[in-house]
Amino acid sequence: MLPFERFVRAIDDWAAANPGERVLVQIGDTQFEPKHADWCRILPPAEYWKALEECRFFAAHVGMGSILQGIEARKPMLLLVRKPELGEHTQDHQRATAAKFVGRRGIQVTEDEAELLSLMDEMSRRSGEAPDSVSAAASPELIGNVRNFLERSTGRTRPTLS
Repeated sequence: MLPFERFVRAIDDWAAANPGERVLVQIGDTQFEPKHADWCRILPPAEYWKALEECRFFAAHVGMGSILQGIEARKPMLLLVRKPELGEHTQDHQRATAAKFVGRRGIQVTEDEAELLSLMDEMSRRSGEAPDSVSAAASPELIGNVRNFLERSTGRTRPTLS
């Protein structure tokens, strides 16, 4: 993943303004190294899940992996959109993903790091709502749509049992 300097700097700024809060940020290949937040390049999966389970709220980019992990852990989420025009991503799909999650309980989305900091302040003062859970199984509607797509694109139909 491309570096997300804007996010890492915002999290570090929030940690500087909130010295009593434990803040951990995974920075990947970002050049900036936080001075006020605990940080690591990449957390091993077991440590990542432990940190996620222990946190009060979860701030991340608008990646489906992050979103699904936050939902699975039932943690209130603050999501910052990566902007391709700033070199934070190769394409603009995070805005489309963000649009699907705006207004969902327990998930707040922004494109602006100043707003992210404000949302973090708000979240630290009160207990946020957990996001709605998602089913581990695909809905019959989704299965039918995938089946129809595959049948149209391959020209094959599902065998019928007799």
